[in-house]
Amino acid sequence: MIAHYPPMGWNSWDCYGAAVTEETVRQNARYMASHLKEYGWEYVVVDIQWSRPNAVNHSYEPFSELTMDEYGRLTPALNRFPSAANGAGFKPLADEIHAMGLKFGIHIMRGMPRMAAHRKLPIEGSPFFCHTAADPYSICQWNPDMYGLLCDLPEARAYYDSIFRLYASWGVDFVKCDDIAREYPRCRREIEVISEACRHCGRDIVLSLSPGPAPLEQAEHLKQYANMWRITDDFWDDWKLLKNMFERAAKWCVHAGPGHWPDADMLPLGALRQCDNPDDWTHFTPAEQRTMMTLWCMMRSPLMIGGELNKCDDFTLSLLTNAPLLEITKAGFCAHPLTTTDEESVWISPRQDGRGLYAALFNLSDKKRTVRVDPALLGAAGAQAEELWTGKKVRVRDLHAVLPPHDAAVFYMEFANS
Repeated sequence: MIAHYPPMGWNSWDCYGAAVTEETVRQNARYMASHLKEYGWEYVVVDIQWSRPNAVNHSYEPFSELTMDEYGRLTPALNRFPSAANGAGFKPLADEIHAMGLKFGIHIMRGMPRMAAHRKLPIEGSPFFCHTAADPYSICQWNPDMYGLLCDLPEARAYYDSIFRLYASWGVDFVKCDDIAREYPRCRREIEVISEACRHCGRDIVLSLSPGPAPLEQAEHLKQYANMWRITDDFWDDWKLLKNMFERAAKWCVHAGPGHWPDADMLPLGALRQCDNPDDWTHFTPAEQRTMMTLWCMMRSPLMIGGELNKCDDFTLSLLTNAPLLEITKAGFCAHPLTTTDEESVWISPRQDGRGLYAALFNLSDKKRTVRVDPALLGAAGAQAEELWTGKKVRVRDLHAVLPPHDAAVFYMEFANS
């Protein structure tokens, strides 16, 4: 099964925007292989506009000249990804990342480059042409590089088949498709055609849909056609956004399961916005970072690191290598909140093997607060418990945590008869 567990990896957007280069990707992959792979981190994802030669930051240049092949398929800009020369595309970089024991991913926008339609280029492997597949009335509001496709026509499926064949030949393991997850109902059929092309390309590829918020009423459709989908717009290091995620997580958590994962977006940890300010660091406090990591793991969101890995400090690395916490994403299931107010939240997640239970306590207030839960409600009275951030072991009688503002504690309770 593709994405049996929530995918874990690194994405270039938060730290480099549209301006990431091959050498930067390579350096982050090496760090992951050396420091994070043993904890389950494996995907290295190149985000948006890798085909734009003059990208320099997080902004987009409307109608920028993009590099593409004779069939209207985007190819890596050679000044940023020199190993793509002579038609090699991303294959040399993917091969290098695979040799590290990792997996390689890319970002795409739905549709085809507007230039491909205007130039009436042929669609590879078919008798069709790009301009007959393009829908000139379907344009992304925030990045006008592409036209959406007329997905009831065979030309659209032919084009999507052609790009996914190309990605498979490059060795791509993960595709993040943008401008689509929140675009129901107009993109419902386009999601299906993209998914079908991905599933029939001859390679197992995780399909991720962005940006959010995806509509909750489309959960079953998303679970059928995607491996992960965004439940929020771009998530950044702002406490208001993190606090609001508790409401989104509560609505979406019941839809998390093998092969299909609601995605709370990237983890804005460590060194961010490097193309804009090389000295920038996450604005989350250490307490807020613990809360974010705890909630993402409890709800079993995909985990995608947003910061520059080679600038990780000891604290950031401790977040990313907390093995007992990360195990929740694989061992837990049926996670849900017992209670959430404006000031606190309590989540639980049983282990799939029946050996125990995870309970996370969150202080959502701006003051120090004691958050507690009755062990009898957990079926865990008398159980042994370990707090996974501190390693402290306690006998569960009155399960509680005294928490600073915006902080979290997460307990694993092993049942006495396990």
